[in-house]
Formats: sequence, structure tokens, C-alpha cells
Amino acid sequence: MRITISGLPGSGTTSLGKALAEEFGYRYVSAGEVFRDLARERGLDLASFGRIAEDDSSIDRLIDERQKEIGQQSDDIIIEGRLAGRMVDNADLRIWLIAGPECRARRIADRDIQDGETAKAVTIERERSEAHRYMTYYGIDISDLSWYDIVISSETFGRGPLVTIVVTAIKELLHR
Repeated sequence: MRITISGLPGSGTTSLGKALAEEFGYRYVSAGEVFRDLARERGLDLASFGRIAEDDSSIDRLIDERQKEIGQQSDDIIIEGRLAGRMVDNADLRIWLIAGPECRARRIADRDIQDGETAKAVTIERERSEAHRYMTYYGIDISDLSWYDIVISSETFGRGPLVTIVVTAIKELLHR
């Protein structure tokens, strides 16, 4: 089974992906971690690295091609990333998580140890940059959620209930 999990920054994709990988014993791959690692390697924060990626398509294309390749060649895998649901053509289940901007900014602030206003500003800039790059590079409107099998609020359900709902959906697909 190939499962993709996508959503805006702070929507809970990493938490859900790791929980599902543990539940089913699947391999977990995060496109966001690859992007963060590349930024750190260059001594840059995410916003600065995102601006560089706007002018250097090779950064996004490298990450996106890698997740596409992994998805096509692997089974029993969770691929988490903003475009994973679009890049992994043979995904068995595509999930998009939603949460309001305040909730996502609070989660990002908690995770990255910064104040809420800074997290919100950085998140808004990151989302703007990513949306621009995805449209420019691939013609993808990131707000078009019609590609996804499940669109669910991680703010409404929280981690535990969210995992339970998605585990139920996966088990249903496995028993077809």
C-alpha cells in the first residue's frame, strides 16, 4: 500500500505519517525533512531557503522527483509532503490535512520554539512561496483538493481521533 499525506505547514502531516508508519510497519518518507535538511546545510532558515528555491527550480524538482521515484518503486510506504498526493501517481490513498492558520501557527511556534506572531508570519510567507513555485514549476494549484481521497481537519479531531479515522480507512482498503 502506498499512502500520501499532504497539508499546509503545521497541519499535522508529520505526526499522522509517523503514527501510521508505526501502526502498519510501513516505511516513512518526509519531503519536508529533505527541504529542511537542505536549508540547514546551507545555513538558512526555511523562509530564506524558500526564496532561493523560487529562483532555483532544481531544489524543488530534486525533492519532488525523489518522492515520485520512491512512491513508484516502493510498497508499504507513507510519503508525507505538500505535493506527495500529486507526485505519487500510483498512490492507493491520498490524504490532505487541514487546520486553521492560528492553529497551524501555534503548532509551528511550539515545534520551532518561536513566538506565535513570528511563526504566523513565517508560515504565511512559506505558503505564498510554495504556492507560487508549485504553480510556476508544475501548474499545480495547491488549493485544489479534488485530488485527495480524504480531506480531514486535524484541528477538529486532534492526533488520536485523526489516527483512528485514517487507520480505519486504511484497514478498509486493505480488506477489499
